[in-house]
Amino acid sequence: MEHLICRVIGFEITGPYTLRIAFDDGMVREINFEPVLEGPVYGMLRDEELFKQVRIDTEVHTLVWPNGADFDPETLYNWPKYADEMKRMAERWATMMAKVE
Repeated sequence: MEHLICRVIGFEITGPYTLRIAFDDGMVREINFEPVLEGPVYGMLRDEELFKQVRIDTEVHTLVWPNGADFDPETLYNWPKYADEMKRMAERWATMMAKVE
């Protein structure tokens, strides 16, 4: 299976948990990450101040946060393809964490 190589070259925060992301081929995608912010890494990004600390890693050309959260640039590029499964994974994390508490 071929893995698309793409690079994030810019982004803009457009709302709570929402970024407009620009890719090196001219594609622009706006993503609301709120539905997938669960679990030990992504869940920390529910802190809006932490979420706003997003930056582009110049080595791997994707979005990263200070807590170590990141997304594969191909996942961001093809977000509609992955969004439902990522949301289901987040819901499983939330359910699992509710049982632990």
